Amino acid sequence: MDEKTAMQQLDIPLNRDIFFTTLIRELAGTLEAVIGYEEAAGYISLVGQHMGDWINSLYTKELEVASLSREQVAQVLVDLKQRIGGDFSIVVQDHQKIILSSSSCPFGDTVRDRPSMCMMTSNVFGVITARNLGYAKVILEETFATGCGQCRVTIYLEQCPEAEAAQGREYYGD
Repeated sequence: MDEKTAMQQLDIPLNRDIFFTTLIRELAGTLEAVIGYEEAAGYISLVGQHMGDWINSLYTKELEVASLSREQVAQVLVDLKQRIGGDFSIVVQDHQKIILSSSSCPFGDTVRDRPSMCMMTSNVFGVITARNLGYAKVILEETFATGCGQCRVTIYLEQCPEAEAAQGREYYGD
């Protein structure tokens, strides 16, 4: 057996997905340690905003629509997470809000103790919703990053007393 084959036989848990999720975890952890959670979340939010715009354009182009309907927004949020390894499903969908839950995170265990990484979900969901429906307020009710056994996200589609009382991030369409 040559050296290359011998190396490939080693039981080392390393592949592209593990490498990149660990890279993101370490970047988030370094930002949180050096500049604090709020600033780290802010930087990750900027990346999430760009990702949200990009993902939104992929779906609107493929669906051949200028903007997504409320029903399509909910379906897109679930579909995009499914495509990247999250197990999101719709819990509630009505004129006022969409509630999603997930039994797995696309980042896997690397998200534990890195709550700033959840800003990616908040911003991608918020940007897609607001770009298509005009407004979104995203509340990360439960997250794997904070030790919960699931992720539960509420996205308010309009400014209402219930949304105003909830702590989350607001997003506005163009």
